Amino acid sequence: MNIQGLQKLTLLDYPEHVACTVFTGGCNFRCPFCHNALLVTGNFGASKMTSGDIFGFLKKRQGILDGVCITGGEPLLHPDINELLRGIKDLGFAVKLDTNGSFPEKLIELCENGLVDYVAMDIKNTPEKYGVTVGKADFDITPILKSVEFLKKGTVPYEFRTTVTLEYHEIEDIENISKWLKGAEKYFLQNFVDSGELIDSETHGHDKNVMKSMLEVAKRYLPSTELRGI
Repeated sequence: MNIQGLQKLTLLDYPEHVACTVFTGGCNFRCPFCHNALLVTGNFGASKMTSGDIFGFLKKRQGILDGVCITGGEPLLHPDINELLRGIKDLGFAVKLDTNGSFPEKLIELCENGLVDYVAMDIKNTPEKYGVTVGKADFDITPILKSVEFLKKGTVPYEFRTTVTLEYHEIEDIENISKWLKGAEKYFLQNFVDSGELIDSETHGHDKNVMKSMLEVAKRYLPSTELRGI
């Protein structure tokens, strides 16, 4: 595993859990507004931690933490993700996986084998605008569609979430995304915040009133939609 970092405590990343967050390096997308650009672009260098380091940390936190968030980058890029998750589960921790949904077969395998307890999948935009939003004009959205349909079956608890930007998302886009995801358990709209480590620094968030309008539109199709970080 290419493990680039560990946040030892989070009360926000994993709903209803006291957790830590493991950051993996590398991603197959190049979303201009990505806030973890250093983990995405491949300029992060060799792995900074081993799976053994993570297991050693978790052994000392048994009874204190109850969950582990696996994020990136895109964790499902790594062929040895199974071994990492199995080791975490064997230590008694619940696993939350953050993913862009572009590896549906791996996602399905992990969930059906009981190695993931909660999935947060990023929905980058409407199907028609996916390519430009993920930085790949010729992107084939078929894997994304497959991941969405799998999660909606409810094999594991999940959420969909969209980071909303001024340059890439209009109210009509949120309406179309909500129609596409209709029936989903949870959907969150997150206003873009500049972390200072972006792939494209010319990206901005929306006005709070626009975000509230987007929420109203989304709730017509997904009543469970909420704003996050507003």
